[in-house]
Amino acid sequence: MNILITGAAGFIGSNFVRYWIKQHPNDNVVALDALTYAGNRPNLEDCEGKMTFVQGDIGDLDLCEELLSTHQINVVVNFAAESHNSLAIIDPGRFFRTNVLGTQMLCEASRRVGVDRFHHISTCEVYGDLDLDSKEMFNENSPYRPRTPYNAAKAGGDHAVRAYYETFGLPITITNCSNNYGPFQFPEKVIPVFTTKAMNDQSIPLYASTQNKREWIHVDDHCSAIDAVLNRGVVGETYHVGTGREASITEIADRVLGALGKPESLKTIVPDRPGHDRRYLLDSSKIRRQLGWEPSISFEQGLEETVKWYVNNREWWEPLLERAPVSEDSAWSKPISSH
Repeated sequence: MNILITGAAGFIGSNFVRYWIKQHPNDNVVALDALTYAGNRPNLEDCEGKMTFVQGDIGDLDLCEELLSTHQINVVVNFAAESHNSLAIIDPGRFFRTNVLGTQMLCEASRRVGVDRFHHISTCEVYGDLDLDSKEMFNENSPYRPRTPYNAAKAGGDHAVRAYYETFGLPITITNCSNNYGPFQFPEKVIPVFTTKAMNDQSIPLYASTQNKREWIHVDDHCSAIDAVLNRGVVGETYHVGTGREASITEIADRVLGALGKPESLKTIVPDRPGHDRRYLLDSSKIRRQLGWEPSISFEQGLEETVKWYVNNREWWEPLLERAPVSEDSAWSKPISSH
């Protein structure tokens, strides 16, 4: 099989490239990435010689069509997206350009060439949020109610993908996934932020709504779920990928500090960002029941291993700190209190 992986130098994309090469060594892998601030070429260093890397934008229709044709691509897996909620508040336009218009251009190139499968990576955040004490979960038929520019841009991309299926017959599948964590995550997201700051004995910023929850999945489990959908999923269908394991921002901070042997006094409360969602939880029974997929890495084990990875790979993340366009400590205002 010839597979094009977009957003391939990002966090989840690079882990998926690594996963696919290992699990499907006979496939031809083409990795496409625009190498924006969060796209990091060294993420794929151990994949050199086992893939073809191309720097480019999914919004470049001519480039995408040429790549798909030249490499006779059968399957497209689209990870390419702007994904940082805080940055989306400061610069929303770049999110709609990539996540909506870029996705549409990639769909159009795939339609013109005639790929066998277009798989699109979405997020739990398109559904809006849940009350902290709610018994509800989002299922594949839940209405889209995005509350932030990032969420809305991802929702728009999803609608474009479905429109290309319904109107043009593009053979699509979609996965909505819970929050990912693991190695190679750019140090702007919560677990890398807490880990790298605590390693340097710096205060770690907790949003004021410290009990807000997220459902967490290790990136390797996400990769195996996508593999299951590509091999056994039904064209036109959406599958939720989740573990059911929720954790509050306070629990994550405490676990990171505990793993590093750092004091709780490093925790500092900062104001919530605008539109901060309270809670997401996906009903992932469909992919488990229909495709036989199950997560294999517990949050406790995965988080501990992830913290160790950042401890052992300081040379990877330190150069990236200056690239981060948003500082959570000062994005909205100065810290308002501390523990």
